[in-house]
Amino acid sequence: MDLSNYLISPEPYYRPAGNEIAHFIAAFSARLPVMLKGPTGCGKTRFIEHMAWRFKKPLVTVACHEDMTAADLVGRFLLDANGTIWHDGPLTIAVRHGAICYLDEIVEARQDTTVVIHPLTDDRRILPLEKKNELVRAHPDFRLVISYNPGYQSVIKDLKESTKQRFVALDFTYPEAEAEAEIVAHEAGIDRDDAKKLVKIAERTRNLKGHGLDEGVSTRMLIHAGRLIASSISLAQSCQIALVLPLTDDRDMRKTLSEVIAVCA
Repeated sequence: MDLSNYLISPEPYYRPAGNEIAHFIAAFSARLPVMLKGPTGCGKTRFIEHMAWRFKKPLVTVACHEDMTAADLVGRFLLDANGTIWHDGPLTIAVRHGAICYLDEIVEARQDTTVVIHPLTDDRRILPLEKKNELVRAHPDFRLVISYNPGYQSVIKDLKESTKQRFVALDFTYPEAEAEAEIVAHEAGIDRDDAKKLVKIAERTRNLKGHGLDEGVSTRMLIHAGRLIASSISLAQSCQIALVLPLTDDRDMRKTLSEVIAVCA
């Protein structure tokens, strides 16, 4: 199967925050499954795209959701003009052909779905296809990576311990202020001063997490605001569109965030 469409090109911009690249390389070399832990929009997906580019390996990404079934991952029989034919799912494609499979925000998936990855995360490195009565042994180049937001932890949404303990984990968080401003300026195409103002706003909103906000402003959201600024929208209006309105519908919290923007801008 041709996996050229899954190759990453050109090089995705990624600014390291610590030793995560070296640690991932070590885990990759040892064929260890990796869990990327951190808040939404902090750069986990960009990191794995960058690493797939570095290794020149195809990257099969699955956006997990609560309606996702095991069949969505491994495959199913489908009818076509020639009868019933088996179609591999994204996980099976990666296992057979030696790609990196990235299960994005795995905590969103149902727990009875995620257990299908367990045989791939130990020395067996196998994927049973029960409906097809086939046992797929992982290609030597196959790697499994998941992302996980600990902020989603609850009785309903959390990973089983039996799943967590099968992975090595890399911790991600929002970058330090100078680094985050550099990232926003680069990705949005704005000057460093405006990027610094956006980061200052973000830092203050993150302090409100748990005090009226479920999540603070992410690096991704700052880049959205920066791109609006690059399109000649004022900084204050860009923050309203890209930061305030997506974050909350509460009138009082919107007012509070608008006051933060007025002070920082």
